[in-house]
Amino acid sequence: MRKREYRAMAEINVTNLVDVVLVLLIIFMISAPLLQSGIEVDLPKTKTAVLDEQAEGVVLTIDRKGGIFVNDVWTRLENFETALDKELRQLGKSTVFLRADSMVQYGIVVEVIGRLKAMGIDELGLITAKKGGDTNSRK
Repeated sequence: MRKREYRAMAEINVTNLVDVVLVLLIIFMISAPLLQSGIEVDLPKTKTAVLDEQAEGVVLTIDRKGGIFVNDVWTRLENFETALDKELRQLGKSTVFLRADSMVQYGIVVEVIGRLKAMGIDELGLITAKKGGDTNSRK
């Protein structure tokens, strides 16, 4: 009986690696826009929208139906302050960015802003879209 002799393979087959990398690239390209924000909001458009990339804070969203979301987590209008306070403590900041759909009743937005001021939040940013484009901006 003859013993098998194994030799080291000198070539590296990169075809499988390239296939996996391309599949992952396609998956990330498809899923990246979904990670922006989970709540569809038609932001009001302004001429002068300033984007502050350095600002950190909690994003408070009001959708078209009047639903309140604290960092994309739904909460009731009556008790959103508790969820917001919890998020602010975890972040260690006191900045809130308000995203409201352009079709939301003015009274709901004013009530939310009033409750934010009653909580002692002085740093309030309104997120809008620049006219002529759909990119979100913080003003």
